[in-house]
Amino acid sequence: MEKRIIFCDFDGTITAEETFVAVLKKFSPEVSQRLIPQMYAQQITLREGVKQILESIPSECYPQILEFSRNKAIRAGFVEFLEFLKIHNVPIVIVSGGLRGILEVVLGDLIEEVKAIHAVDVDTSGEYLQVNSQFEGGNELVAKVEVMEKYQADEKIAIGDSVTDLNMSLSVPIIFARDRLVKYLEEYSKPYIPWNDFIEIRDRLENLWK
Repeated sequence: MEKRIIFCDFDGTITAEETFVAVLKKFSPEVSQRLIPQMYAQQITLREGVKQILESIPSECYPQILEFSRNKAIRAGFVEFLEFLKIHNVPIVIVSGGLRGILEVVLGDLIEEVKAIHAVDVDTSGEYLQVNSQFEGGNELVAKVEVMEKYQADEKIAIGDSVTDLNMSLSVPIIFARDRLVKYLEEYSKPYIPWNDFIEIRDRLENLWK
């Protein structure tokens, strides 16, 4: 059993911009235009929407998707945050409803500093991408709470930015929230810690852990 563990979203959280949403809009513009607003409004589930968009993209586009994602910027302070966690012997698990391949090309060598990555895999053997998610369930392609239950710790902390992180946020005592996630948490009257970059999170945790 760990003393503490961090669960962190990837897209728009570790990345400075919404990389996965940009991929969906670029490679499946018509379906994305129809379904993304419905997902944000919670009229259809993330599981339904993201799956439909991904499975409308031809498999031959997959290398272009990775190339398009390769140079996306990582949010300020993330490297320093990883160093801080290492000093305190606190593992970080990345839980993403986006594509594992995108995470891997963006993070590069930083993957070695991460305990585990849970994300969406795709099968490119057919004409169109086929989604393959080990933790598909409920309204999510990657059921983040289900992933978190795999890990035992006295204190679980989550970091996120959007509707994809709502279930995760509601299941932990401490949530660092920014952007759209703030609005959803306020609707649920769930307390959160606002943040802009990982230096702020590091400094806040340093004070909490003293």
